[in-house]
Amino acid sequence: AILDFSYEQSNIKDMLSKENFDTLSHEYHTGEDLTRFMAAEKVARNFVANFDVEYKNLLFYGAVGTGKSFLSNCIANELLKSGHSVIYFSASSLFETISSYKFKKSGKEVSERTMSDIYNCDLLVIDDLGTELTNQFVITELFSILNERYLNRKSTVISSNYSLAEIDDKYTNAIFSRIYSRYEICELSGNDIRIYKKRIENRK
Repeated sequence: AILDFSYEQSNIKDMLSKENFDTLSHEYHTGEDLTRFMAAEKVARNFVANFDVEYKNLLFYGAVGTGKSFLSNCIANELLKSGHSVIYFSASSLFETISSYKFKKSGKEVSERTMSDIYNCDLLVIDDLGTELTNQFVITELFSILNERYLNRKSTVISSNYSLAEIDDKYTNAIFSRIYSRYEICELSGNDIRIYKKRIENRK
């Protein structure tokens, strides 16, 4: 019952039933793309294995549909199974949630507990950073989250379709500096796996 509740709180219960280490496949990558994916997978597995003894943060970045979110979800699933508190947000949903809380938007009640979890859960997953509408509010809140979680030694996993140069350009130097210096960074490349899978389905 406790584990079930943890999955519900994570925001990704249904997703994790399909995206986890048991369903991971190498058939969608070849050559250098496969090398990068397998290196990122090794980082993800080590992150889970050493989670309780080694503080780390991860950034998966690169082309759309190359497995960044999948690996983030694999990590989330394993840590949830071992009893850790994990919260998942797409970037756009994260900042919309914070905005709703701070500006008390009607019809969108956000609890103190939700805000506390964003800062204090064992693992926060921020998916698709860069897809949100970026403004000064978002930049301020992102800096606060990254900095406070680092100070509290709470791990964060970020995925983004942006290159490192684009992340540096889109956000402040203070944010990029913290990501670049405090996160293990994995680049993924290749064709869009989602489109490839859809084409295979259409042929059946």
